[in-house]
Amino acid sequence: MLARRVQGRSFLSGTRHSSTVDNHAFAQSLLLPKTSFALRPNPTEVEARYRARTSTELYQWQSKNLDRPQFILHDGPPYANGDLHMGHAMNKILKDIINRFHLSRGSRVQYIPGWDCHGLPIENKALAELGKDSASLPPSDIRAAAHKTALREISTQKAQFQRLGIMADWSNETTYRTIDHAYQMRQLRVFRNMVEKGLIFRRYRPVHFSPSSRSALAEAELVYKDDHVSHSVFVTFDLQMENVKRFGNHDFGSSTVQLLVWTTTPWTLTANMAIAVNPELPYVLIRRTDAEAPLLIVARDRTDALVKILGSIEIIGEVQGTELVGLSYAPIFTSLHASRPLKIIPASHVTAASGTGLVHCAPAHGAEDYHAFQNLGLLNTKDELVCHVGSAGEFTSDVVDVVGEAGKVLVGKEVLDEGSRAVVDLLKQAGALVKIQRIKHSYPYDWRTGKPIIVTATSQWFANLDNIKGDALAALEDVVFYPPVSRARLTSFVQLRSEWCISRQRVWGVPIPALHRIATDEAVLDSPTLEHILSVLNEKGIEHWWEGPIDDFVPPALQEAGVPVGDVWRRGTDTMDVWFDSGTSWSMLSERENGVSRSDLCLEGSDQHRGWFQSQLLTAVGSAPPSQSKLNPYGALITHGMVLDEKGKKMSKSLGNVVSPMTIIDGGTNVKKEPVYGADVLRFWVASVDYWNDSYLGSFVLSQAAEGVRKIRNTARFILGNLGSKETRSSIQRVPRTELGLVERYIMHELRLLEQTALEGYSQYHFAKVSAALNNFANIVLSSFYFDISKDGLYANALDSIERRATVTVLEHVLNTVTSIMAPILPHLAEEINESFNETDASVFMTPWTPLPPEWEDQKASDEMKLLLRLRTAVLAGLEEARTDKKIKSSLEADVELLVPDLEQPLPFIELLQREENLLKTLFITSDATLVDEGSLGTQSPEWLYMSTMAIPSSDEDLAIRIRPAQLEKCPRCWTFTRSSSDPLCPRCTSVVHSTPG
Repeated sequence: MLARRVQGRSFLSGTRHSSTVDNHAFAQSLLLPKTSFALRPNPTEVEARYRARTSTELYQWQSKNLDRPQFILHDGPPYANGDLHMGHAMNKILKDIINRFHLSRGSRVQYIPGWDCHGLPIENKALAELGKDSASLPPSDIRAAAHKTALREISTQKAQFQRLGIMADWSNETTYRTIDHAYQMRQLRVFRNMVEKGLIFRRYRPVHFSPSSRSALAEAELVYKDDHVSHSVFVTFDLQMENVKRFGNHDFGSSTVQLLVWTTTPWTLTANMAIAVNPELPYVLIRRTDAEAPLLIVARDRTDALVKILGSIEIIGEVQGTELVGLSYAPIFTSLHASRPLKIIPASHVTAASGTGLVHCAPAHGAEDYHAFQNLGLLNTKDELVCHVGSAGEFTSDVVDVVGEAGKVLVGKEVLDEGSRAVVDLLKQAGALVKIQRIKHSYPYDWRTGKPIIVTATSQWFANLDNIKGDALAALEDVVFYPPVSRARLTSFVQLRSEWCISRQRVWGVPIPALHRIATDEAVLDSPTLEHILSVLNEKGIEHWWEGPIDDFVPPALQEAGVPVGDVWRRGTDTMDVWFDSGTSWSMLSERENGVSRSDLCLEGSDQHRGWFQSQLLTAVGSAPPSQSKLNPYGALITHGMVLDEKGKKMSKSLGNVVSPMTIIDGGTNVKKEPVYGADVLRFWVASVDYWNDSYLGSFVLSQAAEGVRKIRNTARFILGNLGSKETRSSIQRVPRTELGLVERYIMHELRLLEQTALEGYSQYHFAKVSAALNNFANIVLSSFYFDISKDGLYANALDSIERRATVTVLEHVLNTVTSIMAPILPHLAEEINESFNETDASVFMTPWTPLPPEWEDQKASDEMKLLLRLRTAVLAGLEEARTDKKIKSSLEADVELLVPDLEQPLPFIELLQREENLLKTLFITSDATLVDEGSLGTQSPEWLYMSTMAIPSSDEDLAIRIRPAQLEKCPRCWTFTRSSSDPLCPRCTSVVHSTPG
């Protein structure tokens, strides 16, 4: 409520402004804040001073505390192929916040940073640096270059991770790399266990294949782009009519009947082996407007949609899909399968949702087609599968055998480019092309190269997931997911998989140690052979598989007397999927009480539901003994989203919107636009966002994070300055809880609530809840209220006064608790505060976070203070009006009078005011505040007067508020207007000065 101003005559005769007392004469007697804790330090210098203490040294110290319960956070390995980006920074900072929280609460943390060192990204980087392509170098040179590149990039990333303040032992011995010998041997033993359980097999079948990588890919290595453009075609196949005289009630006579088919991959038509129909669908015979055109068979439910392709049509007959099954048709390309007719087959995956309701089947280039042929027993040998696509995604010379002489134009052409266009030209020449249609649709791309993939048949190693899927899903039931909705995502991915293609056609990777009989190319991969091979590799190193003689790897049982081993056997050249590499990393973890290697927690980006989260689960369940097959490799999974720019766009070099974590820490070339923020500001930003979803980052949100850290820093600085040195504090007796005043009990209540909120937020991995509560407490409870009303007592009261000791008692609790709360998020700032306060070089994390006891919760004090704070708001509004009207500069120039109504029954609020009357001037930061009966105001009119009212809680009465000039003179020591004109100081300052030694 706004105050109303009342103008009156002056009763002070101007004496209050004519004092000649020196307002600075007693400054030395004040207890003004003193601290070496800098206001605006250089973040880079401060963090460098504490980096070793709060990172490697701290991790090594805590790892030796074997009596503590262990918390294992398992690190998903990033690729060792470049500088850190914001995704890396968010990921590692989130993990570090979690680790530091568990450490501060008394756990011994096991956190071993790792790197994924194999795979195409590193191989490509090495080749680019050499200026060569893979075809121009021997495999050994590629492996050597990739190994060197991986080690160099690990060194760079390791240094940058340390700049983020990540607590770990960063020596090589306590990190893991998928190129380390011990790691690879564990991986191969996991693989051996899966072989022994009959889960690994080799098959020639269609797989996702990347021509740009020249390797097979797993589903997890694909990204789907919705704007892919394909040139789809409608083509016809002639139905052979010699055994079919009637179609429904229609007499064919001499008419030609064709099967109309639509495909988005015209290049696969040269490998056509059947046309599939759904037996449950009705099909129709249609005639186009052109009477001479052949009759067409399509699904009945597609006729309306096909009018746009065919023009006007007439339905002249209908038949069920079951009647089409088994009919023969002629191939488009005359040389194709000349020795046998092609058949119409049944397939449940055919629908009438798109196309024509008839599907061209090329089982070498489609999983559904392949399974349909398998189910019908049409694929008994590898040779029965028609495939003429090479390792670069090009048509091979085999296409000539299938298509005939015309097929020579296809040889060597990429099937996704010139090859597809050449097939369309052949379709035109054959008279089979009805329509070309350009469509935009979702299509799989190689996530590493960003180029489209194909589906084509190759010989690959697979893991059979059907046999372990049930155990894997059962294991997931005991896993806790953050956010909870992510459970459905991982569960659905596991449910939908039946196989995992684990082989890759790369030279840089862990070999699949299989022997192949040269005469038949039969692969031998069994337990005895693997046991022999692994013993050799363990002794001589993994590289020996590529460089050592084949004789070393063929066990005696497979050797033929008198025949050189090299004439009978060759080693396999396939390497393992990198997801298998990183997926077996659980095997390096400390074994728990049940003998199982298992982490408490894994945290990665949401894309790892398709990758690392799955590969850990599948390799752990797949290699476990039967008694442990349902045990999961992790207790909880946390996923985070992507980091986007301020406009919500994905960061991209081409868009110029990439924000580097190192630029945030060290500043950019233009420090005005890209200031030096340091790691703690970056960490505070990570802790302030809802990281479970995508997060936005730019200059504005960074400046907000910097302001948040600055407020917390200033809070600590104010407290440190007023608490004084360790020696000074040791001489001050703390005030027991029972003797604290209302304000102090309220602040402790709020501090206890803050701490409980923080503990809950950390425990639920909801860090934004922690940072928001901390920010609010520092800004609202402390800076805008408690610090403001405490300054007078801290500066002007005697060092041993109970009022000051009470404030010091509370401030000490606040500093300790706030430091504990901030430490996981802002470790460098916490270390700096701890060093300044405790005058020690021991890490703040070496002292356990001990929460405040429950007795500090004081709801009564909270309720009463909320009432007084409502009154304070009303009074401050009146003071602000007086300041605006230039009646006062400082609120200390005013007194407040609260006019208590004359009531028969006392009200609780009035009783509260009466009890806390001495507190009121402190709350209002005025020189005096008194309760006045309405009938005792007298007749004197002040120079000016502002009046307002406040509704008294739980009553119909109002409390009148009068703001008037202070009635006494300004004290030159404390600057309150509490001095009698005849005295040099106010009574309080007189007492303090006279009692101070010296």
